[in-house]
Amino acid sequence: MAPTAAKVREIPLDDVLRFMRLIWAIDHELERVSKRMETRVGLTIPQRLSLLLIGRNPGILASELASVLHLHRGTLSGVVRRLEAAGYVTRTVDAADARRAGLTLTAAGHRVNRRRAGTFEDAARRALAATLPAERAAAEHVLARLGSELRATGDE
Repeated sequence: MAPTAAKVREIPLDDVLRFMRLIWAIDHELERVSKRMETRVGLTIPQRLSLLLIGRNPGILASELASVLHLHRGTLSGVVRRLEAAGYVTRTVDAADARRAGLTLTAAGHRVNRRRAGTFEDAARRALAATLPAERAAAEHVLARLGSELRATGDE
């Protein structure tokens, strides 16, 4: 006789707990996918996002990239250093202001940027393709509001 699966009791959750649970699950999956991407593609999610943004905005300043990615400039500096060391990015210092450096992709950076399979943005594209525009707008609105609330929480 085959063993029976233990019956799992459904735990009641209110709206806040359900939402927090979903955010936690996404955070967990992002970490898992980032580690898998690093093994398979050689890039973490922050590195991949940086390459995509640099590829679409050649010459973007590191400060602009940090702002778009919601990263501290020091954190982004490490990301860019690793991308430079891998040969994916070059930094061009502004002749008028040495503190300003534009970032561009190398040929290797363009090649790795074309790879889509197994990446975070591949999953995001599939999810968005299966989502109605109104649903997408509502999700963006709620997530942006949550981001604002989380930033404000640090100020209290």
